[in-house]
Order: sequence, then structure tokens, then C-alpha cells
Amino acid sequence: MITYLTVTFNTEGSRPSEIMDALHGLGFEPTTGSYDFLYRWGANATVEDAIYLADKVCLTLKGKHVLFKLQTVRDIP
Repeated sequence: MITYLTVTFNTEGSRPSEIMDALHGLGFEPTTGSYDFLYRWGANATVEDAIYLADKVCLTLKGKHVLFKLQTVRDIP
């Protein structure tokens, strides 16, 4: 599975570099294209794992005045 993350910044919130550092600490990688970050799962990841990751993202970004959107998809063989 791969989880894609899109972040919407606010001029009254944290700097993009601070958000990147916080998300990197969770294992997200910055990327280009339609998404801002991605998280690569191991072979045995479950939907429940993705929900717990979403909880971690929510707690990490709390108070930083940004919006985020997650999308988790299965890897294409």
C-alpha cells in the first residue's frame, strides 16, 4: 500500500518546512505531482494500519493550522 498526503497551508500557520520536518518524522517522503507527500507501507499493511497512521498525522499537525487529505491505495504489482 501507499498513502498519499496533500497539505493545504495557511499563512497564519506553520511554515511548510516545519510541516515537512514533522511529517518526515512519521516516515513520509516529499514528492511531486498531485500529492505533497507519500508513505510506503510494508508488505503486510492493513487498512487499520492506515487509520492509525491518519491518527498520527492528525496529532502531529494539530495546532499547526493546516488542512490535510490522505488517500491510501494498494500497490500495483
